[in-house]
Formats: sequence, C-alpha cells, structure tokens
Amino acid sequence: MMATRRELLLKLAAKVSNNQRATAAIATGLAARNGLIQRSSRSFSTAAQVDPPTATIVNKAATTDLASSLDQAKLEGETPKRSRVSDVTIQEVLKAKHTARWVEPVIPHNATVRDAIVTCISQNISGMMVVDRTDTMKRQQKCVGLITSRDLLRIMAASIKDGKSAEEILNQSVIQQMTPINQVIYGRPDETIGMCRAIMAKLGIKCLPILVDGRVEGIITARDMSEFYYDPKDLGGKKNYLTDVSERVGLSENTSMAEPPIFVRQHLASKHDPLFINVGTAEYPHPFKSHDGVGANRRDFGPDDLATDPSLSEDAHFVSTVEMLDESGTNMQKLLYMGVADGVGSWREYGVDPRDFSRMLMGECQNILRDASSECSATGGTACTMISPAELLARSYKRTKEANVIGSSTACVGVFDSVHHQLHFSNIGDSGIIVLRHIDSDVASALQRNRTTPRTERKSDLRIAFVSQQQLKSFNHPYQMGWTGEEVVDKNSSFKQASDSCTSSVHILRGDIIIMATDGLFDNVDIDDIASIALKWELDNEFIDNGGIDTRRRRWESGSSLTDISAQCIPTLAEMLCQKARENSLDNTVDSPFALLAKENDIMWSGGMPDDCTVVAMHVVGKPANLNDV
Repeated sequence: MMATRRELLLKLAAKVSNNQRATAAIATGLAARNGLIQRSSRSFSTAAQVDPPTATIVNKAATTDLASSLDQAKLEGETPKRSRVSDVTIQEVLKAKHTARWVEPVIPHNATVRDAIVTCISQNISGMMVVDRTDTMKRQQKCVGLITSRDLLRIMAASIKDGKSAEEILNQSVIQQMTPINQVIYGRPDETIGMCRAIMAKLGIKCLPILVDGRVEGIITARDMSEFYYDPKDLGGKKNYLTDVSERVGLSENTSMAEPPIFVRQHLASKHDPLFINVGTAEYPHPFKSHDGVGANRRDFGPDDLATDPSLSEDAHFVSTVEMLDESGTNMQKLLYMGVADGVGSWREYGVDPRDFSRMLMGECQNILRDASSECSATGGTACTMISPAELLARSYKRTKEANVIGSSTACVGVFDSVHHQLHFSNIGDSGIIVLRHIDSDVASALQRNRTTPRTERKSDLRIAFVSQQQLKSFNHPYQMGWTGEEVVDKNSSFKQASDSCTSSVHILRGDIIIMATDGLFDNVDIDDIASIALKWELDNEFIDNGGIDTRRRRWESGSSLTDISAQCIPTLAEMLCQKARENSLDNTVDSPFALLAKENDIMWSGGMPDDCTVVAMHVVGKPANLNDV
C-alpha cells in the first residue's frame, strides 16, 4: 500500500511525541511564538506582520460584508454573480483561510527537523516560514527561509541513504535544510488563483508565501485554492457523506493495479537496457569580435569578414566520459558529463580577459573528473562515486578561486546516467538545457498535443519535452559564479554559489535530442525553431520517415539503431544551430526572443542579439557507436 506524505509524517510525529523531553522542548518553542514576522532580503523588505487577532477581525468584517451583499441580492430577486474560481484574487482566498482558522506558519531558526515535523502535523500545515528570533527585545522577527513537508521527506530520504541514524536525522537543524530567503518564490495578494496555480505548476512548488509591503501575510497552498468557494455545509453533514463519500470508501481485497498502456509497456520493456549519447559541439564567437576587442555593430567592426575563430569566444565548454561507481556503490558505470559557461564580457572594462574565468571553470571540471576516474582505476573502484553536477561546479569554483582567476561566468553542468536514463544538471544564469522528443498525438496528454496546427498539416510530432529554469537578477543580468580577488559579502550581489544553482533531473528516452547551450542560442533562436532545425536534421539523416516515428520504431525492433550515422552527424546539428543563431543575431528586420523580452521590460531593442554562441547537441541512441550498425 502506498503511503501519502501526510501519513508518513503522522507516523513519525507519533514516534516523536513519545519522547517527553522532545515534546516539552517543542511545546516551549510553540508557546514562545508571538505571531510577528519580519522579512529582510533581496526579495522581501523589512516589516512586521499584522497581529493575528487584527487580521481575524478584518477577515470577519470582510466576510460579513460579502454575506450582506449576497443576502441583499437574494431579497432583490437577483442571482448573485459568481466569478470563475481562477479569476478570484489570492487576497480573498487568504481572508477566507484566516477567517476559518488562524494558524501562524512559522518555526524558529534554531528548531530541528523533529520540531518541524511535529509543527506540521499538530497545526495541519504544509509549509512554514523559518524566523530568526535572536533579537528578543523586538516583536518584529526576520524571515530567513521556508521549509515544507516535502522538504522534510527529502531530508529524511537523503539522510537514510547516507546511513544516518533516526536521532541524527531528527536532530538536524532546520536552518541548514530550508530554502534560503533569497530563493523563496512568493505571490502577491492581487494575483489570481489562476496565476498562482500556473506559477506553482511551472516551478513544482506547493506552498506560496503571500507578500504585502514586505510582510508575509500567510502561506497559500494548492489545497487552500481548491477549497475556496466551498461552504462548510458543502464539506460535512450526512447528505454530503452519502452523496460524495459513502460509495467511495474502501477497496475490495481483490483490488490490483492495472496494466500500463501499450506505449508505456513498450518503454518499460527496455528500461533496463542502457542508453547511450552521441555528442557534437560547435562554438561561434561574437560576429564583431577581434583580437583587439568587440565592435558595437557592423560599421564599428569594419569591412573584415565576420569572426569565426573559436579562441575569441568568451564561452567555454567541456564533454568528458568517465567510469565511476553507481549509486549503489558496487558497480562501475560510464558517465557522460558535459558543461557550458559564458564569460561576462563587462570585465573587459577593468582590464580583465572575460575568457579566463569561464575557461578555467570548465577546464577544472574536466580535470576533477579525470582525477576521479584515475582514482577509481587505481583503487579498483572502492574510493569513488558519481560526482553530482552541483558538487562538480563547487569543486571547480574552489580551484578557480585558489588560482586567483578574476572574472565571472554563467555555468550549466550536466551528467547522463545511462543505466537509469536520467540527465542530472545544475544551472546558474541564462545558459540551459532543452529536451526534444517525438510524442505521438494519439497517446499524448491534452497539454502536449499540438492544437495549433491541423493534423493534416503537421510535419511531425516532435515536441519540447523539457526546458530548464534560468536564473536572472533582472533582464539581461543573469546570476553568475565569480571571483573579484576577495569574498563578496553584499547580499544583493549577482554572484552565486554552486549550492544556489537550479538543480534538477529529467528522464530521458531513446531518440531524444538534448541541447545544452549558452544564451547566444536562446536569445536569438526561438525554441520552436530549434525543434524545427532538429527535425530537419533527423529527416536529412533518415532517423525518421516523413516526420513519423512508426518507421523508427520498427527499425529499433529489428535491432537497427543507426548509431554510427548519429555519431557522425550530430556535430552537424550543433553547427546548424550555431549558424542559425548567428544569422538571426545579424537580422535587424525580425525581432529575436531577446528583443521581444526587452520590449516587455520597456527596453527598446529590435532584431537580433550578436553574442558568442556555444551548443552541445546530444542524440540518445540504443547502442554505443562504432558497431557498424548502419
């Protein structure tokens, strides 16, 4: 039987409650809370939260006014207008929530995981603001982060994997495990349920603090939005139980799980077979770049041919295949690492070569992997395990600092696990990863189907399956890793650590096309156009037939993977994308993605955005190359 997140936390909370000393400590912590939250960070200004009683009175008054309006409408014979739930503002949802039940969603910064679990269960909440109560003389308290019930389960899962005991897990500090305040995603009271649901779906979050003039007025969850507009009488009582619940309670002893659909079974049948990736890279410098500098435009650059020497580029990249232990720590496996970095050109104004930092960062990634692989071979695989992308970035950054290389760059590093078919990556800034996949319209979900082009006019079912999140301080101002010669203590700095990176994983299927690139590609070529170029590459090399995947499936079933052709041709795809990015960057007649976003941010810009461009193109195949499988 599958247990829900709440059930798991309930069981753990029950065990914790048996410890009288822990329970007393938790009770003391709860009693000490006074209901005021203060926020001080990049995203949140400093202010005090409204006292709970005041908030409750205001909410009751608002509810009374609403009820009076409805009663008046009934007396006048009018049907009260009921707006769509998606159009209701979050302020109304928050008022209704606080009116029904006031719960202060906070936990002290010195609390433990044990305290957090008990607070979640006892107060029936999914998320809490972590507050600093160091200054006991003031009622105002500063928010330093957010922790959710999902975070608590992740902490426990990771700790169990690391072999920690139950006491070690429960005694971990919340402040070390929370989402830092500068990474908390928040909502505003004037935003609608529809807007907040979209944000939560896109970012995969279930708790959204609501910010009003620097104050966290409360935390909205998916459940709060679902329950809004339900009257208490619609949620309880005999009639509702008989209508909605009685016939749905209890499963028979013969209940079993259904077989997966045919298209899923086909994938599951080969899930234990390893996948392989063929890689191709291309790197174009800024078109107006020379050894003497960068021209602002074509006229400034002069009559010479456009730059083509990759050594002029401030981008850097690496691709490395190494052997390390898998997650079990018992089996050796080949891992493919890749990464791109975009050096920040403004360092030129300070007499610093922007190429130095990005090249050092990527070069040290490769050196670290080479050293780790050599260590594995020397020790027989007993002293090395897979290095995560974030850890690899952190080690490389440390070496770059120790070498006192001045500069900064964005960075995106990934690793492909061929056994589990997972691509893990960490990204800082505006480089990124996209995954393109053929998704049959007959089996695609409603959201993945192509609803803009009639089926008879479609050339293929190649879809954008995944797009990584970027990190920007503001428009055209990405977060970055950097070193000035000394540590930067300014909290509003653009510099980030590897631990601040957007780290995620995506499941990869055979036939997928993965594109990792710097912003030179994404600023100039729309993602749909990238997919079109990838489709042309597939058709030119006969990986698919007239945009369909039936022929490909039959070819795979017969054992033909076209692996060697893929390995030979994948560099062409990277070259095609770089070439398209350059063409668009020089075209002043059509607005690029960069220009469109600039105008949305009240910046006048038209045409393309000339820049360095680096592309790492990857094609997922079922067999390793050099098998003469053509």
